[in-house]
Amino acid sequence: MDIILDLVQYFVDLGAAVMLPIVIFVVAICLGQSVGKAIKSGISIGIGFIGIGLVISLMLNNLAPAAQAMSANFGISMNLIDIGWPGSSPMTWASKIALVAIPVAIIINLVMIALKLTRVVNIDIWNIWHFAFTGAIVNIATDSYMLGIAAVAVHAAFAYKIGDWFAPTTEKYFGLEGIAMPHGTTGTFAPVAVFMDGILSRIPVIKDIDFNPTHLQKRFGVICDPAIMGAIMGVVIGILAGYDVRGILSLGIQMAAVIVLMPVVVKYIMGGLMPISEVARAKLQKKFKNSKFYIGLDCALLLGDPVVVTASLLFIPITIIIAALVPGNQILPFGDLPTIGFFIAMAVGVHGGNLFRTLITGCVVMFITIWVANQMIGLHTVLAANAGQLTSAAAQVISLDQGGNPVTYIITQILSCTNVLGLAAVGIFYLICVVCTVIWSKKQYASMDD
Repeated sequence: MDIILDLVQYFVDLGAAVMLPIVIFVVAICLGQSVGKAIKSGISIGIGFIGIGLVISLMLNNLAPAAQAMSANFGISMNLIDIGWPGSSPMTWASKIALVAIPVAIIINLVMIALKLTRVVNIDIWNIWHFAFTGAIVNIATDSYMLGIAAVAVHAAFAYKIGDWFAPTTEKYFGLEGIAMPHGTTGTFAPVAVFMDGILSRIPVIKDIDFNPTHLQKRFGVICDPAIMGAIMGVVIGILAGYDVRGILSLGIQMAAVIVLMPVVVKYIMGGLMPISEVARAKLQKKFKNSKFYIGLDCALLLGDPVVVTASLLFIPITIIIAALVPGNQILPFGDLPTIGFFIAMAVGVHGGNLFRTLITGCVVMFITIWVANQMIGLHTVLAANAGQLTSAAAQVISLDQGGNPVTYIITQILSCTNVLGLAAVGIFYLICVVCTVIWSKKQYASMDD
């Protein structure tokens, strides 16, 4: 048994850029694709993830110092730095829940498919760490390994349902036919976008505002080209950070590069995944007649959309401002700033590419994220300590991605009941968002059938 666990841990430690191509290769072979095509798909996906890593590193290495400089310039004092998902995922995989989380999540998926409770066939193995994080936190909060495993199962099942609910958006807006996003970050915050869209659609004047970069480019010409908008945002951030002329211009060009390169690298992932997705859906639909299936993939596919990238850049300064407004906040957004696109990607689709509505929804999302993350500092710190990743006994650790996940928070509070008021506030709001999403999703599917 220990040998098997060691092998699984070794496989996980390879990282998404190596792990996913191997998974895709195996899936492609099982689906009957030739070895050559399977290898090509796997390598293409690996190239895409390496590319995304490089682009995100470009953002992190240049935007993170700018974010800290902005905080200093505006007198925003926070004593705990967000370590981001690159910091929280390794400590999650090091937990005793993580390795069991993979088979648990897969079994839950298979059972739900067999019972026709989901149309999502999830092959995004790497991001099972989101469900594992929930299980690890519950295990720490309740000191119960079985409750931790149960939390993994609940979060996984909920994520697959989210994949179902938003598959029409993934297909209609993002053009990814037969693809779903059962993702622990993008999926989690998608119901908030549905609720906010319903509210904004009923407010006079506000309901008619539509800032869509594509529409703006047609109206205002080259000034609204994505590359130029990226450069402008980089320049503005540089000015707010107090950089000199050289630093401001450099940041402008770097952000222009980010907004142009992100869709390019995402195309490699799509090129590797789409053929396998089509074969998988065809085989499943042949076996389960009159059923339509969606292949669950990483939401990195959504980051190629220009509105998603634009909103991501705008939320660098916005998130820091929100952090200053959250009551009692101790966290300086840092590690997850370059990947805020994961938080608001599906909101872009729900709002039909309307940047104005996306920004409003994003503000609500980031406020909730930062507030929840503050409540999770203690548990997150224990998770880091168990993984041997604390620099000192007095150190504290937190991340916005997963550390600020309301689903994780709600499940943890239901099982531990340490903050009833917090559970009521977040739980009731999120429940309303989910109910709205179920109703909204039925209408989306109906419009697809017309």
